[in-house]
Amino acid sequence: MTAPDDEGAGSGEGGEGGICAAEALPAGRLQVVAIGGSAGSIDALSVLLPALPATLRAAVVVVVHLPRERPSLLRNIFQPRCALPVREAQDKEPLEPGTIYFAPPDYHLLLDAGPALALSVDDPVHFSRPSIDVLFETAADACGDRLMAILLSGANADGAQGLAAVQAAGGVTMVQSPQSSPMPYMPEAALALAQPGHLLTPEGMAALLLRWHSWRLL
Repeated sequence: MTAPDDEGAGSGEGGEGGICAAEALPAGRLQVVAIGGSAGSIDALSVLLPALPATLRAAVVVVVHLPRERPSLLRNIFQPRCALPVREAQDKEPLEPGTIYFAPPDYHLLLDAGPALALSVDDPVHFSRPSIDVLFETAADACGDRLMAILLSGANADGAQGLAAVQAAGGVTMVQSPQSSPMPYMPEAALALAQPGHLLTPEGMAALLLRWHSWRLL
């Protein structure tokens, strides 16, 4: 399935936020949007999350590398800016459509069958807990081709293996362009491992999400 030539946002960069002639679309409606980022990713999230409309049907699950010793302020920061409800994820919580979930500090955030959220204190991955790889890999197992995974700016390789797992499961993959990333190491690590479906600026990502929502894919 391919978008109309005059509206597509493609996998490569070019034009406004990475626009090209056509884009590959998922086979059906996406159930979950999983987002991961580290250093420099809050700026991208500040573009993406407030752009999501209140009528979004997919759940949004976010891992950001955080200091372990302090409570997260992400829910307090983003709730006033977002049309969707924003929560800090709880263990064994069923995933609700049209809701944004942030991983709490010092816990891996996983997706189980259902899908439902789960928290883990297993060892850090890439020195990180929560780990983006853990979220992406478990989400790929739980959701398969009904998953979109978005990897943002960051300073280590966390998320690259997980993004490859999402791609292998038939999910949609999107990476922030290194040129638009304050810390490009994380996007570059993903690009070194596999070619994502979409390589975009945060503005290009937001435009794609809104367009897919209008086509009832999100």
